[in-house]
Amino acid sequence: MVKIQNIKEERMANNMMSSMLIHPGEMIKDEIIARGITQKELASQMGVSYTVFNEILNGKRPITTEYALLLEAALGTDANIWIGLQADYNMQKIKQDKSFMKRLENIRKIAAIL
Repeated sequence: MVKIQNIKEERMANNMMSSMLIHPGEMIKDEIIARGITQKELASQMGVSYTVFNEILNGKRPITTEYALLLEAALGTDANIWIGLQADYNMQKIKQDKSFMKRLENIRKIAAIL
Protein backbone atom coordinates (compact mmCIF):
# COMPACT_ATOMS: atom_id res chain seq x y z
CA MET A 1 0.00 0.00 0.00
CA VAL A 2 1.31 3.44 -0.89
CA LYS A 3 1.43 5.72 2.13
CA ILE A 4 0.47 9.32 1.58
CA GLN A 5 2.52 11.71 3.64
CA ASN A 6 0.78 13.20 6.71
CA ILE A 7 -2.45 11.20 6.24
CA LYS A 8 -3.21 8.50 8.74
CA GLU A 9 -4.00 5.18 7.08
CA GLU A 10 -7.30 4.80 8.94
CA ARG A 11 -8.48 8.13 7.49
CA MET A 12 -7.96 7.11 3.87
CA ALA A 13 -11.16 6.47 1.87
CA ASN A 14 -10.59 2.73 1.40
CA ASN A 15 -10.07 2.24 5.12
CA MET A 16 -12.98 4.28 6.44
CA MET A 17 -15.48 2.56 8.69
CA SER A 18 -18.79 3.75 9.96
CA SER A 19 -18.50 5.01 13.50
CA MET A 20 -22.00 3.79 14.29
CA LEU A 21 -22.93 0.15 13.90
CA ILE A 22 -26.50 -0.48 12.81
CA HIS A 23 -27.75 -4.01 13.35
CA PRO A 24 -30.04 -5.23 10.54
CA GLY A 25 -32.73 -5.79 13.16
CA GLU A 26 -33.14 -2.01 13.26
CA MET A 27 -33.90 -2.04 9.55
CA ILE A 28 -36.46 -4.79 10.00
CA LYS A 29 -38.11 -2.67 12.70
CA ASP A 30 -38.34 0.24 10.25
CA GLU A 31 -39.79 -2.07 7.61
CA ILE A 32 -42.54 -3.45 9.81
CA ILE A 33 -43.44 0.01 11.11
CA ALA A 34 -43.71 1.25 7.53
CA ARG A 35 -46.05 -1.67 6.77
CA GLY A 36 -48.20 -0.96 9.82
CA ILE A 37 -47.76 -4.35 11.44
CA THR A 38 -46.52 -5.23 14.90
CA GLN A 39 -43.55 -7.34 15.91
CA LYS A 40 -45.91 -9.87 17.47
CA GLU A 41 -47.99 -10.11 14.29
CA LEU A 42 -44.93 -10.69 12.14
CA ALA A 43 -43.44 -13.22 14.56
CA SER A 44 -46.75 -15.08 14.56
CA GLN A 45 -46.96 -14.98 10.75
CA MET A 46 -43.42 -16.36 10.52
CA GLY A 47 -44.18 -19.03 13.14
CA VAL A 48 -41.34 -17.98 15.43
CA SER A 49 -40.98 -17.07 19.08
CA TYR A 50 -41.80 -13.40 19.70
CA THR A 51 -39.06 -13.25 22.34
CA VAL A 52 -36.33 -14.49 19.99
CA PHE A 53 -37.61 -12.29 17.16
CA ASN A 54 -37.61 -9.26 19.47
CA GLU A 55 -33.99 -10.02 20.42
CA ILE A 56 -33.07 -10.00 16.72
CA LEU A 57 -34.86 -6.69 16.20
CA ASN A 58 -33.00 -5.23 19.19
CA GLY A 59 -29.59 -6.42 17.95
CA LYS A 60 -29.10 -9.03 20.65
CA ARG A 61 -29.13 -11.95 18.19
CA PRO A 62 -27.94 -12.24 14.59
CA ILE A 63 -30.22 -12.75 11.63
CA THR A 64 -29.67 -16.39 10.71
CA THR A 65 -30.26 -17.89 7.29
CA GLU A 66 -33.49 -19.40 8.62
CA TYR A 67 -34.79 -16.03 9.78
CA ALA A 68 -33.70 -14.36 6.55
CA LEU A 69 -35.75 -16.90 4.57
CA LEU A 70 -38.73 -16.45 6.89
CA LEU A 71 -38.51 -12.68 6.43
CA GLU A 72 -38.33 -13.19 2.67
CA ALA A 73 -41.53 -15.23 2.77
CA ALA A 74 -43.37 -12.87 5.11
CA LEU A 75 -42.21 -9.50 3.75
CA GLY A 76 -41.28 -10.31 0.17
CA THR A 77 -37.72 -9.05 0.72
CA ASP A 78 -34.79 -11.03 -0.66
CA ALA A 79 -33.20 -13.19 2.06
CA ASN A 80 -29.77 -12.32 0.67
CA ILE A 81 -30.28 -8.70 1.69
CA TRP A 82 -30.68 -9.67 5.33
CA ILE A 83 -27.77 -12.12 5.23
CA GLY A 84 -25.57 -9.49 3.57
CA LEU A 85 -26.51 -6.81 6.08
CA GLN A 86 -25.76 -9.20 8.95
CA ALA A 87 -22.38 -10.11 7.42
CA ASP A 88 -21.53 -6.40 6.98
CA TYR A 89 -22.53 -5.71 10.58
CA ASN A 90 -20.41 -8.63 11.82
CA MET A 91 -17.41 -7.43 9.81
CA GLN A 92 -17.69 -3.85 11.08
CA LYS A 93 -18.10 -5.03 14.65
CA ILE A 94 -15.02 -7.27 14.62
CA LYS A 95 -12.95 -4.53 12.98
CA GLN A 96 -13.65 -2.36 16.01
CA ASP A 97 -12.05 -5.00 18.26
CA LYS A 98 -8.52 -3.64 18.67
CA SER A 99 -7.18 -6.87 20.14
CA PHE A 100 -8.43 -8.92 17.19
CA MET A 101 -7.14 -6.39 14.67
CA LYS A 102 -3.71 -6.50 16.32
CA ARG A 103 -3.78 -10.29 16.01
CA LEU A 104 -4.59 -10.00 12.29
CA GLU A 105 -1.78 -7.51 11.83
CA ASN A 106 0.70 -9.94 13.42
CA ILE A 107 -0.51 -12.79 11.21
CA ARG A 108 -0.15 -10.62 8.10
CA LYS A 109 3.41 -9.69 9.07
CA ILE A 110 4.34 -13.36 9.45
CA ALA A 111 2.65 -14.25 6.15
CA ALA A 112 4.49 -11.43 4.36
CA ILE A 113 7.82 -12.89 5.45
CA LEU A 114 6.99 -16.39 4.22
